[in-house]
Amino acid sequence: MKKIFAFLFVTVLTLGAHAQFERGTHYAGANLTGLGIGYEKGNFSFGIGAEYGYYVADGWMVGATVGYRHLGDLNAVLIKPSFRYSFVQNGLNLGCGIQLEHAGSGLNYAQFCPQVGYTFYLNRNVSIEPAIYADICMNEPKNGSTVGLKIGFGLYK
Repeated sequence: MKKIFAFLFVTVLTLGAHAQFERGTHYAGANLTGLGIGYEKGNFSFGIGAEYGYYVADGWMVGATVGYRHLGDLNAVLIKPSFRYSFVQNGLNLGCGIQLEHAGSGLNYAQFCPQVGYTFYLNRNVSIEPAIYADICMNEPKNGSTVGLKIGFGLYK
């Protein structure tokens, strides 16, 4: 399994970015998180999200994500305003946001959410975007923080 991930990582790094990260570009995406990969309190986690973004300057995107997360016996909804910088030369991107997660009465988390990802283009407008993320809980770090891997799909227009 490690060899497969290493091969995919090297292959992805050798390919250049083909889409434009220009000012005025719109982005729509969807992602899957968790899938049992990562460090979380509980047995199984799964999350889905939808994202919209707009490039306000070359390489700089502001956006928002809405999503759902299942963790153990908890179900949560979340909203996250964020920004992301995409390196045109190689497709790497760095992102950060503040996420508000509501998991029932009395379980409201405010999370700082850095991520590092890569944009792999299938064509000029469609991409696959794997990322490593951390949701660091600011009001209850021990129970509300997670780290994991997510896979996203994006459409640039």
